[in-house]
Amino acid sequence: MKLDEFTIGDVFETKPYKFTKEDIMRFAGEFDPQYMHLDEEKANQGRFNGIIASGIHTLAISFKLWVEEDKYGEDVIAGTRMNNIRFIKPVYPDDELHIIVKVIDMKATKNEMGILTVLLSTFNDKEEKVFEGELSALIKR
Repeated sequence: MKLDEFTIGDVFETKPYKFTKEDIMRFAGEFDPQYMHLDEEKANQGRFNGIIASGIHTLAISFKLWVEEDKYGEDVIAGTRMNNIRFIKPVYPDDELHIIVKVIDMKATKNEMGILTVLLSTFNDKEEKVFEGELSALIKR
């Protein structure tokens, strides 16, 4: 979709994604090697009572699910920024996440382009919000 095909207030919902302990540990081993993501014994004694996903992993999956909705399609040029990133609740193995995406801002720029800003709100299968962040992208008009 081109910028002009979106409207402020548009809402989209993504398909679900289920986190596994193996996925959490593989991601954390490469990108966020902290004990709460990798050391089950130590994580069980911590404040979360078990292994949790890295916030960066949650952000990445939230972004992936939105991109896979293919609303930007070939009209996207590049991401421009992420703002107001909040990790609200931990994500555990076997949690199934889905994202509600709301268009919150649109700005036309020169050269037949514009900036579209969406609010990604990520929920687990208990409908608890676990993540929220604003994502802006440069797209064709």
